[in-house]
Amino acid sequence: MKETLTFDFCDMSIYDHYVVVVMKEGVDITPDHNEVLVQVTETYYKDTPFIYITHRVNSYSVDPQIYFKTSQIENLKGFAVVSDDYKAKVNAQIEKIFFNKPFEIFGELEEAFAWAETLIK
Repeated sequence: MKETLTFDFCDMSIYDHYVVVVMKEGVDITPDHNEVLVQVTETYYKDTPFIYITHRVNSYSVDPQIYFKTSQIENLKGFAVVSDDYKAKVNAQIEKIFFNKPFEIFGELEEAFAWAETLIK
């Protein structure tokens, strides 16, 4: 891991080819929050392909409109949701509709890491 970033709405762990994000409990993720993601990717992954991994250990809501903007990040190669919660996985299936790049749902972080490595190669 390169670095850990802490924001009022999430914690981000920066790796060479993926970022792992843990949102804080009860947050409503809006397009404004997405701007922070864009800034982080421009800083850490300027010319590097990467995968966004959201580790859903807390309950929060996401405005599906953010996926349209997130999909436009050119070097973003995929999006992974990691959760062992049934409701979070069902919500992720709905969110997947709004994202036009590879989008997978996993039960364990290690599965998401392995998937990310295959996308980057």
